[in-house]
Amino acid sequence: MLIDKLSKRMSAFPPSGIRKVSFAAADLEAQGHSIIHMEMGMPDFDTPEYIKAGCIRGIQDGHVYYTASAGKQELRQAIADKLQRENSLSYTADEIVTTIGVSAAIFAMFTALLDEGDEVLLPDPVYPPYRSLPVMMGARTVSYALLEKNDFQPDLDEIERKITARTKVLVLLSPSNPVGSVLTYRSLEGIAKIAIQHDLLVITDEIYERILYDGAVHYSIATFPGMKERTFVLNGYSKTYAMTGWRLGYIAGPAEFMPYIYSLHGHMNTCAASFIQDAGITALTEEHDEVQRMVTAYQQRKDYLVQMLNAMDGLSCPNPKGAFYIFLNITGLGMNSVKAADFFLNQAHVALVPGSVFGQNGEGYLRMSFACSMEEIVEACRRMKKAIEQRNRNTI
Repeated sequence: MLIDKLSKRMSAFPPSGIRKVSFAAADLEAQGHSIIHMEMGMPDFDTPEYIKAGCIRGIQDGHVYYTASAGKQELRQAIADKLQRENSLSYTADEIVTTIGVSAAIFAMFTALLDEGDEVLLPDPVYPPYRSLPVMMGARTVSYALLEKNDFQPDLDEIERKITARTKVLVLLSPSNPVGSVLTYRSLEGIAKIAIQHDLLVITDEIYERILYDGAVHYSIATFPGMKERTFVLNGYSKTYAMTGWRLGYIAGPAEFMPYIYSLHGHMNTCAASFIQDAGITALTEEHDEVQRMVTAYQQRKDYLVQMLNAMDGLSCPNPKGAFYIFLNITGLGMNSVKAADFFLNQAHVALVPGSVFGQNGEGYLRMSFACSMEEIVEACRRMKKAIEQRNRNTI
C-alpha cells in the first residue's frame, strides 16, 4: 500500500487532541445543536483597529514582497525595544527572528537544537506540540510535574533528579497553557541555577506574558544572571493583541545561535508576510490601552467562572494567575477526563478539552478557555450545572 511509504516519524506525531474536540463539536453543530466553544485558545476580541490600519497602510504602500527571512529590520528593532521596555532584556535586532506564529518558532527551535537521543525536560501538563515535536526529531521527552497541590509550581528537586548526561533542553511555559499558573521568582531562580549547573539550554514560551490576574507578576528567566546566553525567548502577537489568524511570532536568543535559526526559518517559511510584519510594528509602537481593556474583561470572566464552577457538584476550580484557561478538576464526577469532556459536550453542548491531552498529570482535569464572551460563559455554566444535576438525579 502506498501509505506504507509514509515516514516512520509520523507514527510518533499524534493528531491534535484539541482539534479532535473541535471536530466533534462541529459534527453536533451540523446536526442543529448550539455549541459553546471553550476548547480553543482563541480570543473573541477583534484585532484592535490601529493594528488593522497598520496592515492596510503596508498593503497600500506596496509592501507585498519578500523580506529578510528573519523579518524586517524595523520589526526586529521594535521587538528588541519591547523586550527592553517591558522585560528588561537587552537584545539587538540581529538576535531576533520573526516567525509564522509561535508554532513555527517551536518547530524551528527543536529542529535546530535536538539530535537523536537528546533529552528534553518538559512540564506536565503542557501544550501538546512540546511533547510531539521532539519525538519527531528522534529525541526523548522527560516530564516534570506541575501539580495542583503545589499551586502548579515545579518541584526543583524532581527536575534535578531527572537530568542525565543526555539532557540538553529545559522548557518553560509561563503563564502556562493549559493550567494558567505563573512561575514565581523563586521557582525561576531555582531553575536558572539548575540550568547553569548542568549546562542546559532553556526555551521559555511567554506568549501569555501580559495576560495576568490578581496582581501576578511575569518574570522572564532570561533576566536572571547567566541565563540570557543560554535562553531562547518565544513570544508573539496572537494572544496579547487578539491576532491568532495573523500568524506572527518571534524568537529572541543568543547571538551565536541566531544565524542558524535565521537560515532554518528561511528554508521553512521564507518570511512572514511583509504587510503582516507592518501590523506587528504598529502593534508594538502605537498601543494605548487596548490590551489592558482585554485583560480587564478576562479578569471578570475568570472571576465569574471560578465562583460558579466551584459551586457545582463534583467540580473544583483552581484560580489561574495568567493566560485565559481554567484547569477544571473533575475528579469528583467519578469519570476520566475524556469521558467528562464527552459528557459536557453531548449533555451540555459545551466543548472542553480532556486534561489527558496535555500529559499524564492532566488526567482528572478539563481545560476550559474563557476567551469567549461573557454571555457564552454564563450560558455554559447554566448548561453544565443542569447537566450535572440531571446526571445526579439519574444515579439516585
